[in-house]
Amino acid sequence: MRIVSLLPSATEILFALGLDAEVVGVSYDCDFPPQVSRRRVVVDSRIPPGLPSLEIDRRVHEYVERGESLYIVNAEALRELAPDLVVTQDLCLVCAASPDDLAAVLANFEKRPRVLSLNPRNLGDVWDDISRVARETSREDAAKKMLAEIKQRLHALKQQVERISGRPRVVFLEWLEPFYVGGHWVPEMIALAGAEDVFGRVGAPSFRIELKDLVAAAPDIIVVAPCGYDAEQARKEYCAMTFPPEWDAIPAVRDGRVYAFEANAYASRPGPRLVTGVEALAKIFHPEIVVGDEAASAFEVAAPTGQNYGVNSAEPDLSRRVHIL
Repeated sequence: MRIVSLLPSATEILFALGLDAEVVGVSYDCDFPPQVSRRRVVVDSRIPPGLPSLEIDRRVHEYVERGESLYIVNAEALRELAPDLVVTQDLCLVCAASPDDLAAVLANFEKRPRVLSLNPRNLGDVWDDISRVARETSREDAAKKMLAEIKQRLHALKQQVERISGRPRVVFLEWLEPFYVGGHWVPEMIALAGAEDVFGRVGAPSFRIELKDLVAAAPDIIVVAPCGYDAEQARKEYCAMTFPPEWDAIPAVRDGRVYAFEANAYASRPGPRLVTGVEALAKIFHPEIVVGDEAASAFEVAAPTGQNYGVNSAEPDLSRRVHIL
C-alpha cells in the first residue's frame, strides 16, 4: 500500500502502527517521527514564513472569511506518488488540507485513491481514529496494542490523581496574540489530569477571550501552549509580551504558576502522544505525581513571579504551523 498523509497527527498514527515503508508523501507540517523528513512533501502553506503572531491570525481569518484554503496541494507530486490511500481531515480549516482541497486535484486522476477523513472532537474520537486508520491499513493488532497501552497509562494516572485533594482552576492558552483558549479534547485532558478548565468546553472549538476575561477568571494555573510552538518558543513568546499591572494580581502569575507547554507534540495534534500530554499536565497541576521522563520534560516555568515581560526575543517562525483547535 502507498499512503499519503496530509495531516501531522495522521502521520504520527501511521508510523506508530508500523507503516513507515508505506507512507510515501506527507504535509509540510509533518515533523514526527524524525524519519518523516525523508518523505516527499505534497502540501504547502499559503501563509509566508516569518510573520508575527498577530499577522498570522489576521491572514488566517482573511482566508477563512473568503472561504479559501490555507493550503496548496501539489497535484503533480500526488500524481507521481500514485497513492492507494490519502489521509486528511475535516475538522478545522486551518489545521490541514481538507477533502475539499483534494477534490479538484483528484478529479482528473485515472486511478483515484481512497480518501480517509479524520474528524476528532474529543479523546474518544482520537482513539477511534487510530482504530479507523488501522482498519484501512490492516494494522488492527498494532492498534489494539497501542490503545491498550494508552488505556493502562491513563488508568495508572487516574489512580494517582484520585488520591490528591483539590483541583486547581486552569486557563489553557492556545494562542497569545490574540488570546484563544483550547477546545475539543484539551478540556478533557485537563480534567483527566486533575484540574478544572475555566473556559474550555469538551468537544467544542477553541474561542477567543479578552485579557479582561482572563484577569477576571483569576486562574490558579496558566498553561501557555500556542499551537505549533515547543515549550521554549512558548516561553519566549510569553516573556516578550507586555501586560497591564492587574496581570500580576492573577493567582497563577503571582504564585509563579505560569507554564510554557510543548503543545505541538502533546496537545495540538490528535494522535497517540496526547496521553503523554495528559501526564505532563498532571505533573504541572500536581507536582507530586510521578510520570515518565518524556512527560516531565514537556513543560517549563514561563516566567518568574512579578513583572518580567517585554523581554527581547526572536520571534519563532510559526507561519508554517497554524492550528486552531
